[in-house]
Amino acid sequence: MNTHSHHKLHHLHTHLSHEIRGQEHVIPRVSSVLRRGEIGLANASRPRGSFLFVGPTGVGKTEMTVCFSDYLFGPGHVHRFDMSEFQNQSSVGLLLGQSVTEIGMLGRALAKADYGTLLFDEMEKAHPLVLDLFLQILDAGRITLATGETKNINGYYVVFTSNIGASEAMRMENSAFATIERTVLKRVDQTLRPELVARINEKVVFTRLTFEIQRQICALMVGREVDRLKRLGHSVKVEPPALEFLIREGYHRTLGARPMRNTVERYLQDAIVHAVMEDGDGSGNLIVDACGSRLCLAK
Repeated sequence: MNTHSHHKLHHLHTHLSHEIRGQEHVIPRVSSVLRRGEIGLANASRPRGSFLFVGPTGVGKTEMTVCFSDYLFGPGHVHRFDMSEFQNQSSVGLLLGQSVTEIGMLGRALAKADYGTLLFDEMEKAHPLVLDLFLQILDAGRITLATGETKNINGYYVVFTSNIGASEAMRMENSAFATIERTVLKRVDQTLRPELVARINEKVVFTRLTFEIQRQICALMVGREVDRLKRLGHSVKVEPPALEFLIREGYHRTLGARPMRNTVERYLQDAIVHAVMEDGDGSGNLIVDACGSRLCLAK
């Protein structure tokens, strides 16, 4: 391992802690698997590491996956498959190819590079034959496409996400986390095949995001969007009342941080569009307008 890679692994925990809020209990366990994988300690006949991220929608399961993948490999190395689209018997053909001339969606993803992350969202919705493929991926670290070509997956991390037990966890919000975790993982064991669960390195339960955590996430998202807009030539300073407005508008108790991103992007971009159409300049201080219903740019 070169010095640069060693440096990145040393700062992995700090990076994830900064980018992923409200899931501090998850980060050490995820970092542990990633470090073992990157140092080369993982079994060469299996993926570099595997995870099952369980929890309500919008709490950071996909965000965590994208965050560690971008950090380790650079952008564009997460290949995402929505398992709600793989619920019938022909789903295996979609993934691996329908005929000897096709490599399927998984084959096309694996053809791009020999490393990265495979993300299978809502895995419990997949057809049983697709779950058989997961067993093969986790056990042998390779998959055979319809063309007959065998692709190695030992350079990849494999992440499964699931909402199993999420509704129960939301109802248990006043319970200790250890109790919620036990309940959710028990439901996972009842729902998924035990031989599949046993092959996954880390089964991690993500918690609901409190208002205070969503406030932190909003500030992070605003910072990212301001940086992005600056690269497009729009210098925006978000005033404290505007930030409070975005937090109130974007907070959602059950959908987590997902609506927050849309709220931040929509209000900031609308303010710039309005300013550009008014006077051609999309820069300034972002404030709440006089009627309190939208944000606008002030010079």
